[in-house]
Amino acid sequence: MTAKTQGRTRRRAIPWVMLGLWVAILALAMPFAGKTGDVQQDRAVDYLPASADSTRVAKIQEQLPGGESTELVLVYHRDGGLTAQDKATAQGQIDEIAGQHKLVGTPEAVPAKGGDTLFYPVASNEPGSDEKLRDAFVNEVREVAEGSGGLSVDVGGPGALATDASEVYNALDGPLLYTTVAVVAILLIIIYRSPLLWLVPLIVAGIADMLSLAVTYGLHQTFDITVSGQSTGIMTVLVFGAGTDYALLLIARYREELRRQERPLDAMATALRGCGPAILASSGTVAAGMLCLLAADLNSSSGMGPTAAVGVLCALVTMTTLLPALLVLLGRRVFWPLIPAFGSAPKQRRSVFGAMGASVQRRPLAVLVSSAVVLGALALGAFNLSGNVKQEDSFTKTPEAVRAMTTLSDAYPERSSQPITILAPNGEADRVLGAARDTKGVSAAEQGRSGDTWTEISVIAEAPPQSAAETATIEKLRDKLDTSLVGGPSAQQLDLQDTSSRDTMVVVPIVLLSVLLILIVLLRSLVAPLLLTAAVVAVWGASLGIGGLVFDSVFGFEGSDSGLPLISFVFLVALGVDYGIFLMHRMREEVLGGQDTPTAALTALRTTGGVIASAGLVLAATFGVLMNMPLVQLVEMGFVVSVGVLLDTFLVRTYLVTSASMVLGSKVWWPGPLSKLPARTVVPERTERPAATV
Repeated sequence: MTAKTQGRTRRRAIPWVMLGLWVAILALAMPFAGKTGDVQQDRAVDYLPASADSTRVAKIQEQLPGGESTELVLVYHRDGGLTAQDKATAQGQIDEIAGQHKLVGTPEAVPAKGGDTLFYPVASNEPGSDEKLRDAFVNEVREVAEGSGGLSVDVGGPGALATDASEVYNALDGPLLYTTVAVVAILLIIIYRSPLLWLVPLIVAGIADMLSLAVTYGLHQTFDITVSGQSTGIMTVLVFGAGTDYALLLIARYREELRRQERPLDAMATALRGCGPAILASSGTVAAGMLCLLAADLNSSSGMGPTAAVGVLCALVTMTTLLPALLVLLGRRVFWPLIPAFGSAPKQRRSVFGAMGASVQRRPLAVLVSSAVVLGALALGAFNLSGNVKQEDSFTKTPEAVRAMTTLSDAYPERSSQPITILAPNGEADRVLGAARDTKGVSAAEQGRSGDTWTEISVIAEAPPQSAAETATIEKLRDKLDTSLVGGPSAQQLDLQDTSSRDTMVVVPIVLLSVLLILIVLLRSLVAPLLLTAAVVAVWGASLGIGGLVFDSVFGFEGSDSGLPLISFVFLVALGVDYGIFLMHRMREEVLGGQDTPTAALTALRTTGGVIASAGLVLAATFGVLMNMPLVQLVEMGFVVSVGVLLDTFLVRTYLVTSASMVLGSKVWWPGPLSKLPARTVVPERTERPAATV
């Protein structure tokens, strides 16, 4: 056997070796992927700011005697007034619950002045800190506390709200995964029009998702990163969205090379060399942007950063190793019935993006100004974003615990339905209690549990929960009691709002600087990176503006998530730059090939248009899946990111970036060497590549 034959044999073995390697990786990863749900944390403290007073209060409360108790409120209500039988039914149910569980103290009825409502505070230490035992206790109480004949009974309170929230987050994984897979599958079938090809990238994306779960579990065990239902759900969306994008780009280039080269392995090697750098730069930009979230103080944001980065990198690895191996082993027949035969020419079709480019070419400056004005006008809608969504309004479907809070708020307008918690140093407990009672806006204050260092004081505000008046009361208490800690559900929401604003001011510049540096290295220019960065920032503003116009009037939301501006910014800047990278990378390739910059801009738009449009639709659709989830913050984020991706795909990349490149000419590459090339008016003849090329 000659050396040439031996080399060819070894090369043919590469796909099989790669497939065998992935089988081994999957065997190792599968057990750990299944454990991610065990370390997923969806308590309030897992979403709170790491350094906030309310977070410290929640953690210290767990250490106080009885601090691990599950606190509930059983709310009984009848329109027109409670009857004697209703009150007897309520007391009987409370006695039954007390007989089944060891309660803290004896629950006593608190009737409303109107006579139509009463509630019983119920607490138990039985569940301890075990979330499963807590959920079981809440559900057992709900089985007993049932209304009939017009008497409504709702179980609320912190324990019930935690159980309802946990059920929502636990329910995300299945529906989110299935819906995402279905959406991607439908789009791939439409794009490829093949009974087999669509299945290959979908399977690889599923493997990438499983691998990302395993790696996330490893990161949690090693670095104790926060893993929540929100972060793992978004990671799944990102894996399928970004991973499918990379697959579309690679398969398009591979199909092209199959017409030029006889052996699939050679065609794949050329395809990887051609689009690999752009995919690598794209995934690196997204991962770097996600990791910038580590600078956030909000636990949910800082935990989302590494999980999202893991998802993107796992998608990159699988789509550039496992996918090529599978495609080579399946050969040309995977494209059936549209098999790209060796030596054949692709069917020439009228390019939609070529027509768009021609319209830009006629009046590039007018197109540039018009695009900027449209984005600026849309961004004005962001001023219409309503205040931060309240805890009881954060579900798209009202759970029982929220119904209980609403009933309490209506029946007891003279008092808050949830306490403000103050932790005072033991030696100052009496002074703090007196100062709290003397604070304007406080209805009542009582001393509760005491530990080795801290004493708990429960404060009832005069104003409803999370109202402006109650917020003012919390701020007065914090100003007045500087040696104590003020927490509780309302204080937590206030700290979430303040920390989100702080995180936005800190993280946004870091993301912009990171993305800009990557683009400068990739494009060897300063002007082009600044252009792309400004474009994606404009997309972010326009997307938030559209959200501000529809969240209240169309979706009926009572507010917006305080973390929406930051999270949507990170995702839209990191993901939006992707398509700019693909466009500019191809434009730079054309300039190096002999075209002047305006002509190269049109060529890049025409040749990258189809595949990047497909990729944008897939990415927008996968994030759009979040709009079907039962949490307002996920619906809002899914909407803003989806709209932003579509704006970036069909307005910014097609018109704004292309027209700006034509107006600037070679200056777009300043101060790199391409900006110093002499002007060329004659375009060298070359064989045009199909529109799918990137």
